Amino acid sequence: MTSPFEIGIFTFGELSRTAGGALTPPAARLEQLLEWARVADQAGLDVFGVGEHHRPDFAVSSPQMVLAAAARETERIRLTSTVTVLSSADPVRLHEEFATLDLLSAGRAEITAGRGAYVESFPLFGQDLARYDEYFDDRLDLLLAARENAEVTWSGTTRAPLRDAGVHPRPLQEKLPVWIAVGGTPASAARAGTLGLPMYLAILGAPARFTALADLHRKAASAAGHSAPRLGVTSHFHVAETTQAARDAFFPHYAAYFAENMPRGGRLDRDTFDAWANPGGALFAGSPAEIVDKILWEHELLGHTRFLAQVGLGGIGQRETLRSIELLATEVLPEVRRAIG
Repeated sequence: MTSPFEIGIFTFGELSRTAGGALTPPAARLEQLLEWARVADQAGLDVFGVGEHHRPDFAVSSPQMVLAAAARETERIRLTSTVTVLSSADPVRLHEEFATLDLLSAGRAEITAGRGAYVESFPLFGQDLARYDEYFDDRLDLLLAARENAEVTWSGTTRAPLRDAGVHPRPLQEKLPVWIAVGGTPASAARAGTLGLPMYLAILGAPARFTALADLHRKAASAAGHSAPRLGVTSHFHVAETTQAARDAFFPHYAAYFAENMPRGGRLDRDTFDAWANPGGALFAGSPAEIVDKILWEHELLGHTRFLAQVGLGGIGQRETLRSIELLATEVLPEVRRAIG
């Protein structure tokens, strides 16, 4: 039986700046994130995710800690990292922590492994940035070995070997789901497919240019003898009752987020913002009907079965963010599922 199309939300827990230039308190931001998880769960969304950064302008350095708190505040929503920077993590410890999260959440934990778009974790944990690719490949291999067996015998190049090492506790699920996050590198999409692993595409440019990566992922899986693995899409997001309301509310915050996190892109003006939010653009900012249409259009292009919306960007208010989450669950998700069948 085919699983239904899934929709969820995620955040990096970024800290916005006040009018005086100070960052919002991390404790307050974490409380907001937990409220997002509660509302998303109650409204019927499928997934809640948090990402990992090691910078003063982000509140989350350990997704599994925040997700463990969310596990006790929710009942059914799946809980995932978005992403775990696997290259600078100990895969054994990581598996143990997410297995613990799985037990606390009655089998709702997932790991999304990535290389990390930001590299501050490498010097922080004493790693050589020149070995960026080597670390990821080596540690993904160990993570998958720990997922397969409670007693692990393994050797690689970036940490000490293991011989009959016990990795405990084991998760409630038979195996922890492991997704691979891909920003746009063909080799990464091919690797995920060859391993038979589901993959997320972070859509920040023209969506049509990601079709080759989605095809490569499926072809690599088929060549390796795997059934077609799942594909997810992540995008920046805000929805309100009308197009005008969504864009007017979101634009100043998104422009601030853009300036803070993508300074090489220059200043984001309203015309560019509107062009990105229009049909064919990567930005999801509009009415529920527009969001539905764009998800279905991307589904035709990419064939994905999960959409994750990055919410709360740029310090947009808690009330607006919660309303956006509710509309995503109550007006967008049912229509998407009805259309896809």
